[in-house]
Amino acid sequence: METYLQGFMMGLAYVAPIGVQNLFVINSALTQKKSKAFLIALIVIFFDVSLAFACFYGIGLLIDKLEWLKLAILLVGSLILIYIGQGLIRSKAVLKESDSTDISLMTAITSACVVTWFNPQAIIDGTMMLGAFRASLPHEAGMYFILGVMSASFTWFMGITTIVSLFKKVFNDKILRIINIVCGAIIIFYGSKLLINFYNMIINRI
Repeated sequence: METYLQGFMMGLAYVAPIGVQNLFVINSALTQKKSKAFLIALIVIFFDVSLAFACFYGIGLLIDKLEWLKLAILLVGSLILIYIGQGLIRSKAVLKESDSTDISLMTAITSACVVTWFNPQAIIDGTMMLGAFRASLPHEAGMYFILGVMSASFTWFMGITTIVSLFKKVFNDKILRIINIVCGAIIIFYGSKLLINFYNMIINRI
């Protein structure tokens, strides 16, 4: 039980900071019907848990051994984040639940995958945080720890979706527009920072 709670607390520390995943879930809860918002939250949870498993059981090993993979993740991930950010800034703020704002299931799955698996910061943070705990835990305790992480992911993203969905009437198009601009700017900042890291790694290799 102690190991499970440890995993739960670490899982919250892993997903709680404002990042691309949280911004995507919040934006979906604001603009989509409740049923679609909760479905999107579940899709994000699936990809988040799968990434946590990969980080916990060894993706960091591949990144450490294959520098080209780290470079590729940094480059592709940074460009995708910048693209997502500028898309948010340019998007029209419409809170009305209509066909024009109802995104397709395939778009929801693709977007959830991108903001999770193509987010270098999430991969690096997950590898460092979860990988470090994996090394410190007895083999038999690993499963309890990762179950705690999974529970934290489910609790956090479903909680955000529930709260935002319940109080989204407080938001209007102007507020959503401001949120989109701020969120877009934050995402572009993350992407630019990762692009600079990629550039510095290339320069250091020359």
